Amino acid sequence: MAFNDLLKRLGGVGRFQQIQVTLVVLPLLMTASHNMLQNFVAAIPTHHCRPPAHANLSQDGWPEAWLPRDGQGQPESCLRFTTPQQGPPFPNGTEANSTAATEPCTDGWIYDNSSFPSTIVTEWDLVCSYRALRQLAQSLYMAGVLLGAMVFGYLADRLGRRKVLILTCLQIAVAGTCAAVAPNFYIFCAFRFLSGMSVAGITLNSVTLNMEWMPIHTRAYMSTVTGYVYSLGQIVLAGLAYAVPHWRHLQLLVSVPFFAFFIYCCFIIESARWYFSSGRLDLTLKVLKRVAWINGKRDEGAKLSLEVLQASLQKEQTTGKGRASAMELLRCPALRRLFLCLSVLWFATSFAYYGVALDLQGFGVSIYLIQIIFGAVDLPAKLVGFLITNFVGRRPAQMASLLLAGICILINGVVPKAQTTVRTSLAVLGKGCLAASFNSILLYTGELYPTVIRQTGLGMGSTMARVGSIISPLVSMTAEIHPSMPFFIFGIVAMAASVVTLLLPETLGRPLPDTVQDMENRGGKLQEEQQKQMVPLQSSAQRRIN
Repeated sequence: MAFNDLLKRLGGVGRFQQIQVTLVVLPLLMTASHNMLQNFVAAIPTHHCRPPAHANLSQDGWPEAWLPRDGQGQPESCLRFTTPQQGPPFPNGTEANSTAATEPCTDGWIYDNSSFPSTIVTEWDLVCSYRALRQLAQSLYMAGVLLGAMVFGYLADRLGRRKVLILTCLQIAVAGTCAAVAPNFYIFCAFRFLSGMSVAGITLNSVTLNMEWMPIHTRAYMSTVTGYVYSLGQIVLAGLAYAVPHWRHLQLLVSVPFFAFFIYCCFIIESARWYFSSGRLDLTLKVLKRVAWINGKRDEGAKLSLEVLQASLQKEQTTGKGRASAMELLRCPALRRLFLCLSVLWFATSFAYYGVALDLQGFGVSIYLIQIIFGAVDLPAKLVGFLITNFVGRRPAQMASLLLAGICILINGVVPKAQTTVRTSLAVLGKGCLAASFNSILLYTGELYPTVIRQTGLGMGSTMARVGSIISPLVSMTAEIHPSMPFFIFGIVAMAASVVTLLLPETLGRPLPDTVQDMENRGGKLQEEQQKQMVPLQSSAQRRIN
C-alpha cells in the first residue's frame, strides 16, 4: 500500500525508527515489574498465632504448648490452643488436637521474616480470615488495567498515541510512588488501581505507535522485540526484589523510573498514520518530512508536498474519511466476528497466563529463582513463536501456542504434588507458550483491525485479557474443592480458544488495513483465493468420476 511505500522511501527502518522504538519500548521493562509485583510485595511468609499477652512462655513451653499441629506435623497458621497444653509432644498433632480446644489468632501473628522482611501481608496481617484481601489487591490492580484498556484505548484513537503515552507514564509514576507510602491497605489498593490503568495505556500505545511507524516486513520483528523487553522486565523484577526485599522500597523502585519516561516521551513523534486517518494531512506531511530528515533522506523529504501526499494516499483518503466508533465493533458484521474471536483469544491467554504466573509460592521452590526461570523461558519460547509467526503465519503460531499451553497445564493437574521438578517443568513450558501467545495476539490484533479503530480494538482485546486476569485468582480458589480443578479449568479454556483461531484470516505479508472497507476487501480477496484453489481439486475429482 501507498503508506508502506512512503515509509520505505523515507528510510524504512532508519535512524528514526531505531531511536523511537528503543525509547518507546523501555517503559514496558517496568510495566512487567508492576504486573508481577504481587508475587513479592504480597508474599506470604510462614506464620503462626501470637501467644496471649498473659502467657508465661518460659513456664508453659513455647511454641509446643500453645500451637496445635497440622497433618504434616507443622504448627497451625491460624489456630492456637485456648490454654497451654502440658505433656509429651505429639509430632503429627492428632491426639493433642483431638482433645484440646482451639481458637483463632486473636492477638495477631508471628511471621518468619528470614525470606520476606516486610510485605503488605505482614504489615497489615492479610492472613487466615483476612487472606482474601491479598487477592483483592491484585484483582483491583487488574480491574484498573481493564478500565485503562477501555479508556486509554478510546482516547488514543481520539487524541493520539503520543499524548496518551505521556499521560499514562506520568500517572503511573505518581500513583506508584504514592502506593509506596500508603498509610493503610485501602489507600494502597486505590493507587494500585490507578497504576493498573496506566499499565494498560502504556502497553497499548507503545505497541501501536511502533507498529504504525514500521514497514510491513518488520512488524513481526517489532512484536518480538516488545515481547523480549517484557520478559526481561520479569527477570529484572526478580533481581530487584532480591536486592530490595522491603515491599515499600521495591514499590518505589519500580515506579520512579516512569518520571524519566514521562520526560522523554514528550519528545517522541506522533504516528503519521494516525494523523492521516484523523484527516490532518498537514501534520502528516510535517512529521514525514521530519522523519526523512532524521533518517538522512532529505531529498525524498523535499519531494513531499500536500499535493504529492494526496496523490500517493488517494485511495486511503477517499475510503477513510469517517472514523469508526467503538460501537462499530458490534454493529458491523465483519468487525463483530473479528471482535468476538479475538476476545476469546485475549481472555483465554490472560486467564491461563496469570493462573500460572501469580502462583509462584505453590511450587515449593525459591520464588526469586522461579521468577527468573519464568522470565528466561520466555526468550526461547518467543523466538520459536517469532519464527513460526514470521515464516509460517500468525494463525498457526497463535493456535499452536495456546494448544500446547493447555496440554501442559492439563497434564500438571494429574502429576502428584511430590514431583515438584516435573510440575515446575510443565508450568515453565506452559507459561512460555502463553507468553508466546501474548506476543502473537498483540501483533495479530493490530494487523487485523483497520487503522480507524485499531487502538479501540486493541483496547477491547486488552479489556477481555483483564477480565481473564481478574477471574483467574477466583478460579485458583477452587483448589479448596479439588487440588487439580484450577489446572483443568485453565487447560481446557486455553485448548478451546486455540480452535477459535481457525475462524480468523491470515495476515502474514499483507498490508495494514486503514478502513473497514479495506478489511472487508481483504476478506473478499482471501475467499477468492480459496475458491481458486478449490477449482483444480474439483476438476480433478470430476475427471476421476468420469
